[in-house]
Amino acid sequence: MQNLKKSVEIIGLTSNEAKLLQERYGKNNIVPEKKENFIVKILEVLREPMFLLLLVAAMIYFVLGEPRDGIVMLIFVVAVITIDVVQEWKTDETLKALRDLSAPQVTVIRDGVETDIVSEDLVPGDFVIISEGVKVPADGYIIKANDLCIDESSLTGEPINVWKDVITNSNDEYLKKNYCYAGTLVTQGSGVIKVDKIGVETEYGKIGKSVSETQEKITPLKKQVAVLVKVCAYIAVFLFMLVVIITYMNLIECNFKDRLIESILSAITLAMAMIPEEFPVILTVVLSMGAWRLAKKNSLVKKLPSVETLGAVSVLCVDKTGTITMNKMKVKDIWTLNTDIEDFNKAMGMACEIDPYDPMEQAMIEYCERNHITKDMLFSGTLVKEYSFTNESKMMGHVWKKHRHIIIAAKGSPERIMALCNLDNKVRKSVSSKMREMSKRGLRVIAVAKMIIENESDIPKNLEGCSLDFLGLVALQDPPRDTVKEDIKNCANAGIKVVMITGDNGMTASAIAKEVGIAGNENIITGEMIDKLSDEELKEKVKGVSIFSRVIPEHKRRIVKAFQDNGEIVAMTGDGVNDAAALKKADIGIAMGKRGSEVSREAADLVLLDDNFSTIVYTVKDGRRIYDNIKKAIGYVFTIHIPIALSSLLAPLLDISSNQLLLLPVHIVLLELIIDPTCSIVFERQPAEDSIMERTPRNSSENILTAKLLFKSIVQGIVLFIASFGIYYIYLMRYNAPVEVARSMAILIIMISNLLLVQVNSSNTEYAYKSFIKLRKDKVIWSVIVITIASIVILFYTPISLILKLAPLTISEVVIALVISIFSIMWYEIIKFIKNR
Repeated sequence: MQNLKKSVEIIGLTSNEAKLLQERYGKNNIVPEKKENFIVKILEVLREPMFLLLLVAAMIYFVLGEPRDGIVMLIFVVAVITIDVVQEWKTDETLKALRDLSAPQVTVIRDGVETDIVSEDLVPGDFVIISEGVKVPADGYIIKANDLCIDESSLTGEPINVWKDVITNSNDEYLKKNYCYAGTLVTQGSGVIKVDKIGVETEYGKIGKSVSETQEKITPLKKQVAVLVKVCAYIAVFLFMLVVIITYMNLIECNFKDRLIESILSAITLAMAMIPEEFPVILTVVLSMGAWRLAKKNSLVKKLPSVETLGAVSVLCVDKTGTITMNKMKVKDIWTLNTDIEDFNKAMGMACEIDPYDPMEQAMIEYCERNHITKDMLFSGTLVKEYSFTNESKMMGHVWKKHRHIIIAAKGSPERIMALCNLDNKVRKSVSSKMREMSKRGLRVIAVAKMIIENESDIPKNLEGCSLDFLGLVALQDPPRDTVKEDIKNCANAGIKVVMITGDNGMTASAIAKEVGIAGNENIITGEMIDKLSDEELKEKVKGVSIFSRVIPEHKRRIVKAFQDNGEIVAMTGDGVNDAAALKKADIGIAMGKRGSEVSREAADLVLLDDNFSTIVYTVKDGRRIYDNIKKAIGYVFTIHIPIALSSLLAPLLDISSNQLLLLPVHIVLLELIIDPTCSIVFERQPAEDSIMERTPRNSSENILTAKLLFKSIVQGIVLFIASFGIYYIYLMRYNAPVEVARSMAILIIMISNLLLVQVNSSNTEYAYKSFIKLRKDKVIWSVIVITIASIVILFYTPISLILKLAPLTISEVVIALVISIFSIMWYEIIKFIKNR
């Protein structure tokens, strides 16, 4: 058998050749990308109840013989539609950018160098490097194989892994041993394929396998928002009918047509004020922009709804290697059993892969080379057989033919390797003692053994059939990341339990856990113990345990389920092929972007682009911030709608004519132009409160609009209503001022209060000035302030005021409005002061 480990020199396509081939064959897509229609977007916006009401109001103005008011309404309709479409376009662009970031990548050899490209840019003739955990991106011939095993069940339906080879004698023309197929999964080893077919020409494409995304499920948060909008709509319909009846009865001296139209106009004004059409906008904008901000911090959100779940995480299950530690292994100690050190090092190196991707094997090869044992020395000869590593066996080996001798070099778990060696009890105790001593120092301990045989016919079929000579132990260290201790402390303060799940032995895991400050590091559950526990028993056990050692992926899934059965919201990290089940089971699956397999990234909700524990903590913190900001925005919408709705409801009850209403439909649209960007863009930019990681995780079943938040919004809204409607009523009825002046005073109070409300409601504990200081350099916030002030000047002090039935105010009237606005909003700062005391 030829030595498949020998490197094959590959130059690959040039960039120009690849470009020409893509023009000829197109993209490597099975399902073409759907293009959004701009006209359809506008029509979807026009279907919203708010816009239907606006159009009805405009038509009524035309019927009343007031075309100027009708035209103004239509202008405002266009303005609001433009804002909504632009916001939706920006959101779509953000989501598209996130999809591009999460698009599957492949490593190809072009211009003689390895290059990462997007999978859809593959062309026939490309040389693609595949390894464990990768989905094969196209059909192609295998030109290099290294323990290459592929799961082809997606094509055959048979759950049998197929070992691949460069040379094959197979007569099966459909599934050839030297051929890979798009959509199949590399379960072990690595290799290089030469792309033969792409896109719909692949076997995967021919049989019509759909790779389009599944339809997004409606999340609990979306359901809550939908219910809120529906309830408000029902209330609006009821009040609409009530106002029609009341207004119609009040206009008894008018003719039927005028009474009916005036009644409907008053009712439309109220209905527009009652419908909180901003809620869906808030949800979409805040979640998508939040996901984009996370992506810039190396945390890629693959499933947008998971952003809302982040703030509720109460248990964080993390792998030790590469997440808590740096994933940079280094040989720290060697201990041999009556064996020459050089002989030990050679056996250790020969048990490794030639081109290892495992950090431990890389460290072992590096150690050999530092001790003058080169790769050429280690891997000279012929590779006869390989005993591949599995989660069950926890060991591996290579059979080499060298100088007429056949050497079996093996390494793996000390317990498993010792079971294959003929050692007396005294030696076993000595090895076990040394292993424990190394493990207590936080070192990863691997046993090395070998066996020499004379004839190829005597090679055992598997490693378990070997009778090995025990050579010694190699201890490796993967030091903790610099910031991980502080990060774990922050998690503890936030009420998040950090759980370490590792394939390492318990003592090593416990030593690392103690070093980084994981609570309960003395309590350990092993994989063998899990196997003996029922689901109910495991559910009780996990309550007091933070370390799980010697686990396999199936154990991880059971651990996650046990925590969930206890009512916890679980985030779980994973990087391997077999971690996919646990990642899907977890409330938040977190895959490693650097060392993680494509399958784990596909199964996950989040992908860490830097494999850093600090990024997980930041992601949870920002998840809390995002959820907080959604709540604040929804509370703000209720607050600002209350004075608008009550003004529209109270006027008919007080027998105020439609011409003297505080708010006409055009004024409500005007206020919507301010409310829409404020509730979505401004609140989305609010930074996290200082105490956000000192709270316990929120209850996942908590409603977004809690009784406490609703009560606060109602009180704030009523106070603002009293301030705005009160000044309007006093000016109109007591001072006999023109309705335009009274209306202008009230609207000015609402507009100024809107600016103050954002700052006051940015936190329930921190004072408004702190919020302003945090965002003092934010251009968007300043833009909102400047635009609001400019709008006030334009609306009240230009000819537009006549069109909008407003009037310019004197300096004293502006000061009065400013003072009233401050008192109507800033009183909540006193409540904060009392709470903080």
